[in-house]
Amino acid sequence: MNSKKWIWQHQNFPNFSHDYSKIEPMIFQLIEKSGELKGKMSYLAQNEHDSFSLETSLSEIVATSLIEGVELKGDSVRSSLHKKLNIAFNREDTSTKKSDSLTELYLDSRFNQDTLTVERLHRWHESVLYPVNQGTFRNHDDMQIVSGSIGKEKIHYIAIPHKEIASSIQGLIEYINRSTENFIVKSAVTHLWFESIHPYDDGNGRIGRAIVNYILAKDGGLDNRYYSISSAINQDRKGYYDTLEQSQNLLYNPNLEITDWIVWHTTSIKESIAISLKNIEKVIKKTRFYDKIRYIKLNEKQNKVINRLLDAEEGNFEGGLTNKKYRALTKTDAVTASRHLKDMLGKGIIREIEGYGGRNTRYELML
Repeated sequence: MNSKKWIWQHQNFPNFSHDYSKIEPMIFQLIEKSGELKGKMSYLAQNEHDSFSLETSLSEIVATSLIEGVELKGDSVRSSLHKKLNIAFNREDTSTKKSDSLTELYLDSRFNQDTLTVERLHRWHESVLYPVNQGTFRNHDDMQIVSGSIGKEKIHYIAIPHKEIASSIQGLIEYINRSTENFIVKSAVTHLWFESIHPYDDGNGRIGRAIVNYILAKDGGLDNRYYSISSAINQDRKGYYDTLEQSQNLLYNPNLEITDWIVWHTTSIKESIAISLKNIEKVIKKTRFYDKIRYIKLNEKQNKVINRLLDAEEGNFEGGLTNKKYRALTKTDAVTASRHLKDMLGKGIIREIEGYGGRNTRYELML
């Protein structure tokens, strides 16, 4: 019986194979979407452009940690981005050592196109801020990906022995720096290869995704300031881990054939661009709406409610704006809320939703 179970045990590792004919149409679609995203960005004013870039960068930093079960405060990351990018802001600085460090990792992987080295990987790992073994490869073989409660653990993967890490990473770095393979395929191969080595005691997922950002920016010229791959992966964490596991297990993948992994990876990038396109539409819609009401006099509370309605994600304000919701947002009484709503109705900013009346009256913006 063959006792080999993991792809690094295969005699041909890491010589992966794939069916490019199944991937090529997806790559063309992705590049098309990337062009559409670039076109949409041209509709934004410079301040909107900068703000969108910053918020997308924030999403990437927060999401790549969230995939690993680590929650970062958005305000802290936003403060760190303002500091590192030398952007003035009129808020209290709520950055932390962790948010500063992870922001540095993101910015270096995104903007620094210098050759990748072991030393640079170690610096990135130091940015993840683990208390032990920072910036050094693990010195043990007990590296397992496990789920389940104690006594009922399921082993999803056992990583490469520590004595093989240095040579394996060197081979990966040479591939990253020298390969002329299509940059989408290259980023997918690199992601799987790095996670299969699993060189660090922790933080491997974040470093792997940082390498993907590095390749897409350097080799592909994709401006990933405007989309967040980790946000798309975070929406399909089960798909991420399932596809990764099936690609790394020789039971499912006896021939190092990784077409399914590359398809999943490419789909994630495409989905991240789709998320950004949707968000840009919101920004454009908001800009056009404000242009329309620019000369209409409104009070601070009315403006606050309008902002919340424009920023609302799908599912928020379900059924429309009501007197009760207005009061909750603005801390006003029912009479004041009614007066404000009537004023906005008269000025053509909101309209009543059909089918409701009296205390159940509901409103929506006149977009």
